[in-house]
Amino acid sequence: MNLIYGALLLHSASKLINEENMKKIAHATGEKIEDAQIKAVVAALDGVDIKSVIEKAAMAPVAAAPVVSGAVAETVEEKSEEETEKKAEEAAAGLSQLFD
Repeated sequence: MNLIYGALLLHSASKLINEENMKKIAHATGEKIEDAQIKAVVAALDGVDIKSVIEKAAMAPVAAAPVVSGAVAETVEEKSEEETEKKAEEAAAGLSQLFD
């Protein structure tokens, strides 16, 4: 993941995304990254237009959470109140049996 961040950093600085620059970033972070990993990331990003990828990602629609209609919300609330009242009645009945 840090290699991807490094590539984005190079892109934002208008630097070439190549092995030498990626090694410099990896060295600057102090993280031990294998040369093979750097080569793989550089090869994977070769020919990729990062600017357009970022723009497309920024425009991607986000799925909205489903909206609960008022009727459904009221029904759930009514059931919750009924259950609470029923539990209170059951508890009171249980307590009254202690004193019989």
